Amino acid sequence: MLLLTRNDLFSLEKYAEQRSEFRARVMAHKKDRQVPIGAHATLYFEDRLTMHYQIQEMLRAERIFDAAGIQDELDAYNPLIPDGSNWKATFMIEFDDADERRDALVRLVGIEHKIWVQVADHRKVYAIADEDLTRSTGDKTSAVHFVRFELTAAMVDAVKAGSPVQMGSDHKEYGYQSELTPATCQSLANDLD
Repeated sequence: MLLLTRNDLFSLEKYAEQRSEFRARVMAHKKDRQVPIGAHATLYFEDRLTMHYQIQEMLRAERIFDAAGIQDELDAYNPLIPDGSNWKATFMIEFDDADERRDALVRLVGIEHKIWVQVADHRKVYAIADEDLTRSTGDKTSAVHFVRFELTAAMVDAVKAGSPVQMGSDHKEYGYQSELTPATCQSLANDLD
């Protein structure tokens, strides 16, 4: 997938005019890119469109319009765009109650390395987590992680051919798996060149 450049972005004024329509399109696109892992964790798969939206929202919120500031945002978010042989996602541990969330983050240390995908009968592929910076300590994990699943050429071919895909967690305190819907499989297949 092509990385985003300044030429792909709307000016702040143009974005203000198109924000509602653009946001609606992105939200509809994201629906097929969310995979719940049990009741308290979700993988939100990123791509060029979701990162375009994220950058536009950051520029808007921070009122960034200078070239250096725009480039900083591009540099921060372009690494989350899949590059043809992988899927990239934001992995979130989600508990509404703050006390429950705090306790869970202690119990779930290391979960970011126990999240996996499996294409058909191929081996499980475990997440490569937080390549940009460490988000966990030995005492607790973070509620948000950025993960990458690197697929083999045979796995890519199988996904494109419509093979089933499962995702899950092998963490001793949080073991779940789920099969992706056909719509989610198709959306994620589009990330693979």
